[in-house]
Amino acid sequence: MAEFSGCESCTNYVYNEDYECYECLVNLDEDEFAKFMTGSLESCPYYSRDDEYKIVRKQM
Repeated sequence: MAEFSGCESCTNYVYNEDYECYECLVNLDEDEFAKFMTGSLESCPYYSRDDEYKIVRKQM
């Protein structure tokens, strides 16, 4: 399966303890999944950088 570079730093990419592997929590629709599998999707539209200090900056 294709993988976007940078998935490891996305908030949607989490460890599944049942399957003992990492997976993406985003459910792609049929068109997005087809683009993902063929590699024609340039970047993930659901990418969200894992920024643990984001909430702290908002509180300041």
